[in-house]
Amino acid sequence: MKEINYSELKKGGFMRQVQKGYFSMRLRVVGGRLSAEQLKKIYEVANKYGRGYVHLTARQGVEIPFIRLEDIEAVKKELSEAGIEPGACGPRVRTITACQGSSICPNGIIDTTELANECDKRYYAQELPHKFKIGITGCGNNCLKAEENDLGIKGAVKPEWEKSSCTFCGLCQAVCPTKAIQIDEKNKKITIDRDKCTYCGRCVKSCPTNSWKGKPGYLLYFGGMFGNNIALGKQILPILFSKEDVHKVIQATLEFYKKYGKQGERFRNTLERVGWDIFKKELEKAIENERSDFDE
Repeated sequence: MKEINYSELKKGGFMRQVQKGYFSMRLRVVGGRLSAEQLKKIYEVANKYGRGYVHLTARQGVEIPFIRLEDIEAVKKELSEAGIEPGACGPRVRTITACQGSSICPNGIIDTTELANECDKRYYAQELPHKFKIGITGCGNNCLKAEENDLGIKGAVKPEWEKSSCTFCGLCQAVCPTKAIQIDEKNKKITIDRDKCTYCGRCVKSCPTNSWKGKPGYLLYFGGMFGNNIALGKQILPILFSKEDVHKVIQATLEFYKKYGKQGERFRNTLERVGWDIFKKELEKAIENERSDFDE
């Protein structure tokens, strides 16, 4: 009897169940989006090869339990007809998660679906010392909880005030969640405390006279993790406005982890051991190299 390579099966998205001979198949779902046709195919496969139900994971994934070992290849073939692939497990970049972003949500600042698809094509399933999760959230409401990911991306707006059209109505000050905006109506002046500003963009969206202008961008968080140990990701870079800068930073982050991470060590623990300052310098170098190449 041929020996079963459970490690390779897990790598390919098939996780061994407590029931002998059965596997729960994880599917590759990018940004939480599945078409109606894909849902139909999942339904068919779950009925035909599983036990007629699926499990929705905490990270927007879909798993089909009770797949028999002898049916694995047939399941993969049928799902591929609808463009569905197994999901990544083990020490590698996992499925990219995302909220609906600016293409659907009125609060969305960035196109999360587009960015999730780009990240999926560039980084998905890259081999690393441990699992690595990327999450993208469209605005400061933080539905995808950017800080909980190894690398989290949050849509942001850098606000700028123009005095000429301002009526000093006070709405911007009222909606600011961190009280970063102060209005001096007597002297016809508005100040914003940049240290308090979270780049949520509420002042821009709420202004009835468009006195607040906003430039959309990206805030990045590093080293978040949940599980046996919990840590929130840190923002160590200023807001980025170029999506290519974001990709340069992501690639530099993965290269840093490959270079310094020990096998079985979570990314946050690598950062704590090697040093945040060293990591930050690597990221800044990656951004500057991108800009130098562009200037040339």
